[in-house]
Amino acid sequence: MSDDVGAVELLEGQHREVADLFEKLEKASGARKRDLFTQIADKLAIHATIEEREFYPAVKAKRTEDILLESLEEHLGIKRVLADLLKIDADDETFDAKIKVLKETVSHHVEEEETDLFPKVRKLFDKERREALGQEMSAEQAELEDAGNARDQVPAETDQPATI
Repeated sequence: MSDDVGAVELLEGQHREVADLFEKLEKASGARKRDLFTQIADKLAIHATIEEREFYPAVKAKRTEDILLESLEEHLGIKRVLADLLKIDADDETFDAKIKVLKETVSHHVEEEETDLFPKVRKLFDKERREALGQEMSAEQAELEDAGNARDQVPAETDQPATI
Protein backbone atom coordinates (compact mmCIF):
# COMPACT_ATOMS: atom_id res chain seq x y z
CA MET A 1 0.00 0.00 0.00
CA SER A 2 1.15 3.51 -0.78
CA ASP A 3 2.05 6.00 1.95
CA ASP A 4 -0.47 8.37 0.38
CA VAL A 5 -3.71 8.72 2.30
CA GLY A 6 -6.82 8.69 0.19
CA ALA A 7 -9.40 11.42 0.48
CA VAL A 8 -11.90 9.18 2.26
CA GLU A 9 -9.33 7.96 4.77
CA LEU A 10 -8.21 11.53 5.46
CA LEU A 11 -11.79 12.58 6.23
CA GLU A 12 -12.43 9.48 8.34
CA GLY A 13 -9.30 10.26 10.35
CA GLN A 14 -10.56 13.78 10.96
CA HIS A 15 -13.91 12.34 12.07
CA ARG A 16 -12.14 10.17 14.69
CA GLU A 17 -9.99 13.07 15.87
CA VAL A 18 -13.04 15.28 16.48
CA ALA A 19 -14.93 12.44 18.19
CA ASP A 20 -11.99 11.95 20.56
CA LEU A 21 -11.92 15.67 21.35
CA PHE A 22 -15.67 15.64 22.08
CA GLU A 23 -15.12 12.81 24.58
CA LYS A 24 -12.39 14.80 26.33
CA LEU A 25 -14.55 17.93 26.30
CA GLU A 26 -17.42 16.16 28.05
CA LYS A 27 -15.12 15.42 31.00
CA ALA A 28 -13.40 18.82 31.09
CA SER A 29 -14.11 21.99 33.00
CA GLY A 30 -12.96 25.59 33.10
CA ALA A 31 -10.15 26.71 30.81
CA ARG A 32 -9.53 23.14 29.62
CA LYS A 33 -13.13 22.97 28.37
CA ARG A 34 -12.68 26.16 26.37
CA ASP A 35 -9.33 24.96 24.99
CA LEU A 36 -10.85 21.68 23.81
CA PHE A 37 -13.79 23.49 22.22
CA THR A 38 -11.34 25.79 20.40
CA GLN A 39 -9.52 22.74 19.03
CA ILE A 40 -12.84 21.22 17.90
CA ALA A 41 -13.91 24.50 16.30
CA ASP A 42 -10.67 24.77 14.32
CA LYS A 43 -10.77 21.13 13.24
CA LEU A 44 -14.42 21.34 12.15
CA ALA A 45 -13.78 24.61 10.29
CA ILE A 46 -10.85 23.07 8.41
CA HIS A 47 -12.76 19.84 7.76
CA ALA A 48 -15.76 21.69 6.33
CA THR A 49 -13.53 23.91 4.21
CA ILE A 50 -11.61 21.09 2.56
CA GLU A 51 -14.80 19.11 2.01
CA GLU A 52 -16.55 22.11 0.45
CA ARG A 53 -13.60 23.32 -1.65
CA GLU A 54 -11.99 20.03 -2.67
CA PHE A 55 -13.87 16.83 -1.84
CA TYR A 56 -17.50 17.63 -2.64
CA PRO A 57 -16.80 19.29 -6.02
CA ALA A 58 -14.51 16.39 -6.99
CA VAL A 59 -17.04 13.68 -6.13
CA LYS A 60 -20.14 15.45 -7.38
CA ALA A 61 -22.02 13.06 -9.62
CA LYS A 62 -25.65 12.15 -10.09
CA ARG A 63 -25.27 9.31 -7.59
CA THR A 64 -23.88 11.64 -4.92
CA GLU A 65 -25.53 15.01 -5.58
CA ASP A 66 -28.45 14.59 -3.14
CA ILE A 67 -26.07 13.48 -0.37
CA LEU A 68 -23.75 16.42 -1.05
CA LEU A 69 -26.56 18.96 -0.93
CA GLU A 70 -27.70 17.55 2.41
CA SER A 71 -24.10 17.57 3.66
CA LEU A 72 -23.76 21.25 2.79
CA GLU A 73 -26.92 22.01 4.78
CA GLU A 74 -25.51 20.03 7.71
CA HIS A 75 -22.26 22.01 7.47
CA LEU A 76 -24.31 25.20 7.65
CA GLY A 77 -26.05 24.00 10.81
CA ILE A 78 -22.71 23.03 12.37
CA LYS A 79 -21.23 26.43 11.49
CA ARG A 80 -24.18 28.24 13.05
CA VAL A 81 -23.77 26.37 16.34
CA LEU A 82 -20.00 26.95 16.23
CA ALA A 83 -20.57 30.66 15.66
CA ASP A 84 -22.88 30.78 18.69
CA LEU A 85 -20.35 28.92 20.83
CA LEU A 86 -17.50 31.20 19.78
CA LYS A 87 -19.41 34.14 21.30
CA ILE A 88 -19.94 32.67 24.76
CA ASP A 89 -17.79 31.54 27.67
CA ALA A 90 -17.44 27.90 28.63
CA ASP A 91 -19.15 28.67 31.93
CA ASP A 92 -22.21 30.18 30.21
CA GLU A 93 -25.35 28.26 31.16
CA THR A 94 -26.06 27.41 27.49
CA PHE A 95 -22.52 26.26 26.58
CA ASP A 96 -22.98 22.57 27.46
CA ALA A 97 -26.37 22.41 25.74
CA LYS A 98 -24.92 23.92 22.56
CA ILE A 99 -21.96 21.51 22.72
CA LYS A 100 -24.41 18.61 22.95
CA VAL A 101 -26.30 19.88 19.87
CA LEU A 102 -23.00 20.34 18.04
CA LYS A 103 -21.83 16.83 18.90
CA GLU A 104 -25.15 15.27 17.83
CA THR A 105 -25.16 17.17 14.55
CA VAL A 106 -21.54 16.25 13.81
CA SER A 107 -22.20 12.58 14.73
CA HIS A 108 -25.21 12.45 12.39
CA HIS A 109 -23.20 14.04 9.59
CA VAL A 110 -20.29 11.61 10.09
CA GLU A 111 -22.61 8.60 10.09
CA GLU A 112 -24.24 9.64 6.82
CA GLU A 113 -20.92 10.32 5.13
CA GLU A 114 -19.36 7.07 6.27
CA THR A 115 -22.36 4.83 5.50
CA ASP A 116 -23.65 6.46 2.32
CA LEU A 117 -21.29 8.92 0.65
CA PHE A 118 -17.88 7.34 1.22
CA PRO A 119 -18.86 3.88 -0.09
CA LYS A 120 -20.18 5.53 -3.27
CA VAL A 121 -16.96 7.52 -3.66
CA ARG A 122 -14.94 4.31 -3.28
CA LYS A 123 -16.96 2.81 -6.16
CA LEU A 124 -16.85 5.90 -8.37
CA PHE A 125 -13.12 6.67 -8.02
CA ASP A 126 -10.16 4.35 -8.19
CA LYS A 127 -7.51 4.31 -5.48
CA GLU A 128 -5.12 6.55 -7.42
CA ARG A 129 -7.75 9.26 -7.91
CA ARG A 130 -8.73 9.09 -4.23
CA GLU A 131 -5.05 9.38 -3.23
CA ALA A 132 -4.51 12.35 -5.56
CA LEU A 133 -7.55 14.06 -4.10
CA GLY A 134 -6.29 13.20 -0.62
CA GLN A 135 -3.00 14.95 -1.42
CA GLU A 136 -4.83 18.07 -2.59
CA MET A 137 -6.98 18.06 0.54
CA SER A 138 -3.97 17.48 2.82
CA ALA A 139 -2.17 20.42 1.23
CA GLU A 140 -5.16 22.70 1.81
CA GLN A 141 -5.51 21.40 5.37
CA ALA A 142 -1.85 22.24 6.05
CA GLU A 143 -2.31 25.77 4.67
CA LEU A 144 -5.38 26.32 6.86
CA GLU A 145 -3.60 24.95 9.93
CA ASP A 146 -0.57 27.15 9.26
CA ALA A 147 -2.78 30.22 8.92
CA GLY A 148 -4.21 29.46 12.37
CA ASN A 149 -7.58 30.17 13.95
CA ALA A 150 -9.68 28.61 11.19
CA ARG A 151 -12.66 29.01 13.53
CA ASP A 152 -12.53 32.77 13.02
CA GLN A 153 -13.89 32.35 9.47
CA VAL A 154 -16.96 30.41 10.60
CA PRO A 155 -19.23 33.33 11.61
CA ALA A 156 -18.93 34.77 8.08
CA GLU A 157 -20.12 31.43 6.62
CA THR A 158 -23.48 31.12 8.39
CA ASP A 159 -25.87 32.89 6.00
CA GLN A 160 -26.24 30.11 3.45
CA PRO A 161 -24.69 26.77 2.59
CA ALA A 162 -21.56 26.62 0.47
CA THR A 163 -22.00 25.80 -3.18
CA ILE A 164 -20.33 23.04 -5.17
